[in-house]
Order: sequence, then C-alpha cells, then structure tokens
Amino acid sequence: QVQLVESGGGLVQAGGSLRLSCAASGSIFSINAMGWYRQTLGNQRELVADITSGGSTNYVDSVKGRFTISRDNAKNTVYLQMNSLKPEDTAVYYCNQEVVTTTSHSRYGMDYWGKGTLVTVSS
Repeated sequence: QVQLVESGGGLVQAGGSLRLSCAASGSIFSINAMGWYRQTLGNQRELVADITSGGSTNYVDSVKGRFTISRDNAKNTVYLQMNSLKPEDTAVYYCNQEVVTTTSHSRYGMDYWGKGTLVTVSS
C-alpha cells in the first residue's frame, strides 16, 4: 500500500510564490514518473508538470518559466516551486507518483494520487 500526502498549498497574492511538496510512503521499491495536476470547478484535471526518473521535465505551456518541478528520491518526494503566481493558477493541485511496490513484478508502476491541496491566488 502506498499513500501520498501533499502540503504547501494556501492563499497567496498574485505575483507571489508557493512551494508544494508531495511525499509518498508505504511499500515502495522505486518510483518512476512523478507529476502535479490541477483541477478547477467545471474543468478536467490537467497535467501541470511531470518529471521522469531520469530527470526529464515537462510543463503545460501556461506555467513554463514560472513553475519548476523537482524530486528527491531519498525522500520519495516531488516538489513544485510556483513563482509569479496568477489568479488563473487557482486550483486544487494533485500529486501523482508512478510507484513500483516492493512486491511488483513489473518495471511499470501504478499511479497513486494525493487527496489534493488548494492553491488560491488573489488579485
């Protein structure tokens, strides 16, 4: 069993910064990709950023140059540094980690999700 816990969300003024963290715990052998998604009312959940086990990153166009995703494998943690925040960044942010459990017979992990952390950017 694997659990993901996000932290770092909150209320910030436009132009400010927040740093989201997501730590995984449980029967973890390794973690492949890690990512952050976000969702607002009436919209589909969208990928914000992800990072592979090799360190390759990918960002949705709207956050390029402002957000940075990183990971600390020793802590089973993925981070999202969010700078120059805009009101349109307001959403519930969900952490996703592709986890290979200790009993898995595959290199492909299963997707695990956090419960989400709310980011509100005021104008």
